[in-house]
Amino acid sequence: MNSARHPRIAIVGAGLGGLTCARVLQRHGRSVTVFEREASADARPQGGSLDMHADTGQAALRAAGLLDHFHALARPEGDEWRVLDFATAGVLAHQVPSPDADGRPEIDRGQLRGLLLESIAEGTVRWNRAVSAVTPLADGTCRLLFTDGTAEHFDLVVGADGAWSRVRPALSHAAPSYTGVTFMETGFDHCDTRHPDLARLVGNGSMLAKGAGRTLVAQRNSNGHIRAYIALREPEDWHVAAGVDLGDHQAVRTQLLRMFEGWDESLRNILRNGDSGFVNRSLFVLPAPHTWEHVTGVTLLGDAAHLMPPVGLGANLAMLDGSDLAHALVAEPSISDAVRAYESIMLPRSAEAATGSAQGLDHLVPAATP
Repeated sequence: MNSARHPRIAIVGAGLGGLTCARVLQRHGRSVTVFEREASADARPQGGSLDMHADTGQAALRAAGLLDHFHALARPEGDEWRVLDFATAGVLAHQVPSPDADGRPEIDRGQLRGLLLESIAEGTVRWNRAVSAVTPLADGTCRLLFTDGTAEHFDLVVGADGAWSRVRPALSHAAPSYTGVTFMETGFDHCDTRHPDLARLVGNGSMLAKGAGRTLVAQRNSNGHIRAYIALREPEDWHVAAGVDLGDHQAVRTQLLRMFEGWDESLRNILRNGDSGFVNRSLFVLPAPHTWEHVTGVTLLGDAAHLMPPVGLGANLAMLDGSDLAHALVAEPSISDAVRAYESIMLPRSAEAATGSAQGLDHLVPAATP
């Protein structure tokens, strides 16, 4: 971007997409500030394992100069999939990654975020800085209002702040809606020694078993950890109707065992034997397509722009969004030109991906027959 001074750029959210954008900008000598509401990098667990696709997530890592570092941490063997019969636990399909294929190597989300954080200049992320609102101004800049009552002004504000983005309302009235599917998450530590039967079921990558309105997914993470997702096609308040307090993990376990009656006992043991409690994760999506009229000085990336079901695309697209936006900001003559160029690529791409992800969720958790 040719200007007398480099623009003031703020990224709201220190997730994978926002950090990728910051890293690529800094590689090109541009300054950027990332505002994150969490108090520190390790304020909460970062979630499960991600498969990085060659044309999206890995392409973004290449642009960030981090692809070799990624491969040093990644688990190519994690691209293995086993599909089991829910009633017998017999293997219905088994996909093993080919050694000579590009593949989709797995990496823990926390490891990937750590790699990105280590790659950007110290002080780039301002922790414990929660944004409450964004206001585009008549001069083409944006005002960031923080929850502590302070405000700062930038030439560009990038909303990389996820499903419940505080930046999105500056561009769009769209709000996430419930998909009809909830994931209950639990975890297993030191699986090869403490949970060998589960380790055998899952193999080196992921295991899937599904019935009508019910699905179990178990996924290898690093350090011998397996994370399990119990998918339910139910109303969002399913636990209220069942009289279950989500904070009472034994009551949740008992109810889930009722809901998975008729399943093989080795699969029901996933409900019985977790080393952690259960975390309720209702799945929300933005409308597809989600678009907006261009507004100078503000844009979105990742889940803030195109929240979709978690079927393997979200993190990859967020990182590609970040890389594409950074490259546009470097190449185009103005902020407005850069944002228009970026949105002209990102919006059609995300619309297609959101449609595919919705179909993927229907395939992952089939509706119960009437």
